[in-house]
Amino acid sequence: MDWEFLYKRLSGANKYSTALSRIWLSVVFVFRLLVYLVAAKDVWNEEQKDFVCNTLQPGCPNVCYDHFFPVSHVRLWALQLILVTCPSLLVGMHVIYREEREQKHRMKRGPNAPPLYSNPSKKRGGLWWTYLVSLIFKVAMDSAFLYVFHRLYKNYDMPRVVHCSIDPCPHTVDCYISRPTEKKVFTCFMVGTAVVCILLNLCEVTYLVGKRCRESLGPRPRKSRHRCHLPDTCPPYVVSQEGHPQDGNSVLKKAESALMNESGYP
Repeated sequence: MDWEFLYKRLSGANKYSTALSRIWLSVVFVFRLLVYLVAAKDVWNEEQKDFVCNTLQPGCPNVCYDHFFPVSHVRLWALQLILVTCPSLLVGMHVIYREEREQKHRMKRGPNAPPLYSNPSKKRGGLWWTYLVSLIFKVAMDSAFLYVFHRLYKNYDMPRVVHCSIDPCPHTVDCYISRPTEKKVFTCFMVGTAVVCILLNLCEVTYLVGKRCRESLGPRPRKSRHRCHLPDTCPPYVVSQEGHPQDGNSVLKKAESALMNESGYP
């Protein structure tokens, strides 16, 4: 798996995300992906060869190892990282789709045509729902893998000795796991970082939904309407019977005659 290619694609899609999503991506690549590539894979490198049982019965160590470790930790973590990071690519793909649609619209209608989107990368309409669904999917995937780890390896524990009595073992045999304490530390670390990522995604979901509700339920800004009011001393324009306003000279003359009548002068 080319993780560098995935990182470049996610970094490009991350410019359409919020600050919380950028923090989430940093946690994923620094505290999960780098730890997985640098340390965890070496710890679980030859785990089946280092799984030793105190019996010479052929097939017994293999059967016991498959019973206690049905799926390798590193393979589960690799699958988890792929499923958790790929939904972020959907947001970038949706933005690219909007930009191409806007470009085709301008080619068809002309450069002066009204745009389809005020800002193709702004989270409005379908893009907002795509972004929200990607966050929920990431939370669901991380939660599902935490549950799978808990079911396969109870309490995320890594015992030093396991007792196996499965056929073809002749009796209950003791099997020893290599570097159990180191494996337990890495398991707890990966579980802890997954919980942090879940909390970051939930915070971002709360922020997006709360912001949308505040915009929908809050008071809408009213457009200011500036009306030109004439002073009280100035009489209004008189509309003739034909429905046309009189010119300014006639209005001034009527205003002068009205003032002369009020003052008593002829």
